[in-house]
Amino acid sequence: MGLFDRFRSGGSARMRRPAGDASRTGSTTVRAASSSDARHLNEWVVQRRGVEGFVEPRTAVNDVTLLLVAHDGEWTRRRVPSVKWAHDFCNHHGIPSYDAAVVGVPQRMREWNRRRKAGEV
Repeated sequence: MGLFDRFRSGGSARMRRPAGDASRTGSTTVRAASSSDARHLNEWVVQRRGVEGFVEPRTAVNDVTLLLVAHDGEWTRRRVPSVKWAHDFCNHHGIPSYDAAVVGVPQRMREWNRRRKAGEV
């Protein structure tokens, strides 16, 4: 077999996709926000104090997400339908909302992650 023979049309058996695998293209599928995501965010906000919202933009891997951080640094993140939806959600609950791409995430969240990893939380 020559050096470039395997790249020609048809190629060798090693280079072909397995039968029935035509849907795999190497790209990822982004899951949309669901009602369970909204329900989780609602429950989380009412059970904690000092909550702030950080709206994270869509990326190649994730859709728009809303990161909620409580006064002690505890946090949760869920997919949301849109940036507008996330800011409206925060306004409805009377909590401040920020664009995470602009302001980043709060230090108290990183400290909470460190304490949790060390077994202190």
